[in-house]
Amino acid sequence: MSLRSRVAAQLLHRPDGLDVGDVVRHLLAVQAQDLTSAHLAFRARSATLTVADVEAAQASGEIVRTWGPRGTLHFMAAEDLPWLLSLTTRRTGTLRRLAEEGVTAADPVALIRGALEGQGPLTKAQLEESLGIKGQGIVHLVALAASHGLAVLGPARLGKPTYVWLDVPIAFEKDRDRALAELAVRYRRAHADATPEDLAAWSGLALGECRKAWPGPAAHDEATVPLRLLPAFDEYLMGWKSRAPILPEKHARKVFPGGGMLRAVVLTDGVVAGTWTRGGGAEPFGGPLDVTEELEDVRRFLQVATSG
Repeated sequence: MSLRSRVAAQLLHRPDGLDVGDVVRHLLAVQAQDLTSAHLAFRARSATLTVADVEAAQASGEIVRTWGPRGTLHFMAAEDLPWLLSLTTRRTGTLRRLAEEGVTAADPVALIRGALEGQGPLTKAQLEESLGIKGQGIVHLVALAASHGLAVLGPARLGKPTYVWLDVPIAFEKDRDRALAELAVRYRRAHADATPEDLAAWSGLALGECRKAWPGPAAHDEATVPLRLLPAFDEYLMGWKSRAPILPEKHARKVFPGGGMLRAVVLTDGVVAGTWTRGGGAEPFGGPLDVTEELEDVRRFLQVATSG
């Protein structure tokens, strides 16, 4: 296995000329439950993109933030939603969570539709006031509507997510084999040295389906990355079943401390060499790490944020 091919497949060598849509289409999906981390994933892959560029791509509808692989929020290209969401959409767990939150409407999709349709992007607080529902019930209502292709997340407002009812529902791909074949080819393009087991872990799909759809051998370019600051939940750490090749086991708990937390990491020569924060600099696992230039670029990237 070559870490140089993994780095190149993940665009961490920052190839020239890529816009926000190009990055998303290549990676297939950018994990986005934490919006700032999602934005910083673009910075790690481009020396010229800004938060404003990411926000503009979302506002124009070129990329969409919604529930995707593993039932987790991701940025995805709008044209990929019909086939990708046809594979990754989950409803059973969402219905269970609604019941746990005390939402017992006979038709929960109609309930959220009545509050959201034609109203423009609304925040969770606005929907809570409209429907009289507290806690996470609103989020699960929107997630259920999203699983039917009816709603997505809108642009953030003062750092808070908004929700949008779609004028034209997403028409899910009905040919599952066709969707699986597209998934396998696209996933493998961005994940050098991956296996069907990796795809199953990334997508949440059954291993048997992933093995059946797995394409033939694929060639990947190689690239080096002397030092790069990656955000929490970056695809370079989340995209494969095992992190052993890039994260020594003795340091794993420093990156994954538990409770669903994942810390931002310093990457050197394709290997995780420490963690970092925007205010505190780097916490190296071994020798010193000079992250000054990268932190300056993080500030350059974030200072043009308009909504987060």
